[in-house]
Amino acid sequence: MAAAAECDVVMAATEPELLEDEEAKREAESFKEQGNAYYAKKDYNEAYNYYTKAIDMCPKNASYYGNRAATLMMLGKFREALGDAQQSVRLDDSFVRGHLREGKCHLSLGNAMAACRSYQRALELDHKNAQAQQEFKNANAVMEYEKIAETDFEKRDFRKVVFCMDRALEFAPACHRFKILKAECLAMLGRYPEAQSVASDILRMDSTNADALYVRGLCLYYEDCIEKAVQFFVQALRMAPDHEKACVACRNAKALKAKKEDGNKAFKEGNYKLAYELYTEALGIDPNNIKTNAKLYCNRGTVNSKLRKLDDAIEDCTQAVKLDDTYIKAYLRRAQCYMDTEQYEEAVRDYEKVYQTEKTKEHKQLLKNAQLELKKSKRKDYYKILGVDKNASEDEIKKAYRKRALMHHPDRHSGASAEVQKEEEKKFKEVGEAFTILSDPKKKTRYDSGQDLDEEGMNMGDFDANNIFKAFFGGPGGFSFEASGPGNFFFQFG
Repeated sequence: MAAAAECDVVMAATEPELLEDEEAKREAESFKEQGNAYYAKKDYNEAYNYYTKAIDMCPKNASYYGNRAATLMMLGKFREALGDAQQSVRLDDSFVRGHLREGKCHLSLGNAMAACRSYQRALELDHKNAQAQQEFKNANAVMEYEKIAETDFEKRDFRKVVFCMDRALEFAPACHRFKILKAECLAMLGRYPEAQSVASDILRMDSTNADALYVRGLCLYYEDCIEKAVQFFVQALRMAPDHEKACVACRNAKALKAKKEDGNKAFKEGNYKLAYELYTEALGIDPNNIKTNAKLYCNRGTVNSKLRKLDDAIEDCTQAVKLDDTYIKAYLRRAQCYMDTEQYEEAVRDYEKVYQTEKTKEHKQLLKNAQLELKKSKRKDYYKILGVDKNASEDEIKKAYRKRALMHHPDRHSGASAEVQKEEEKKFKEVGEAFTILSDPKKKTRYDSGQDLDEEGMNMGDFDANNIFKAFFGGPGGFSFEASGPGNFFFQFG
């Protein structure tokens, strides 16, 4: 009897516990139902709160964790959702929706291989599950995009990598790794605002993300904000001391900054040879830094122009605008070199590009000057015909005319072939024409300013070279050519 009584006592002791357990289940179910109602209304925060209350009441119910995982997924908190999904299948390995949610979280976070394992388990439990079949295909597609992107990155085909990452991110929207790779490639393509936007989004969620800090620095580095870039690289290395890319970029940024500054210093001191060497060394540091290298090429072009190596200066400026076709300073420098080498058509083209971009009075005047020189270059060069400098004095012009007129006078070549006589006669007329213009202050001024000489009675088709010659040498009988031997002549004054 005593034993039976004792057993009854024990049984009696469990009844309240059973009642409490049942009550807890009912209360947990009530919380779950309320959570479901809020979930249906898309009030995911309240749904999360009620699912949490349900879990607190019954921490071993797989479906509660599954529901909270679904809610966290809707809130974009895939890492937290993954924990709940994994707990749900630990509690009940036959919970198909738990495996589906675990797979979805893995895939959203970019772990496609783990996602495949989850979907395979779901298909083992329900081989006809359409969602599992589709998501399994999606996970395999992501792995394929990742593989292609890795190969294309090595080939430096950054556009293809961006394409692959965009496709992968459609299935893995929370994958920081894919976003960082895309941002890095955007930076390499010069699409800095887009790259910075991606990196900044990640840093808002995780301010210690070394990869995002590196990409932010990379954008600044490629935009020639080297000092700020170094700060981001240093911060990235503080978060991840072994971050190889940040380490290399930081080293390059510091070296580039130092070489460029040393080159500028040498230029200001007039040591152009040293400045040339330093800019050349700087150009060898990082061929990917397009903006900084464009400036270095332009700087070296300026050095070459100072050294009067104008063809080299033009080539350097051409390299600069190839790297950065918006670089006004390089166009201006090249245009000036074209002017100095009398390549006026090319100069006009560069000044037109500059004026279209920046319509300032200064640029307009530079363009007008180049257009004037181009117009002048298409006329006869009377200074060249007489063989004198553009600043030649009146006496120098007269001496030059005397020499050239006698050299090309038809009588001097009367024994030559008809072809030679014709060519010398043409030159004789040109010499007379040149002298007519350059010896007359008014005509010379109009000629130098690029004005048309046919205006105001200056029709050059009406002048007679022989009359000019006679007037210069004192009229008829002033001199005569005499033969002094075969092919030799001398002139004799009367």
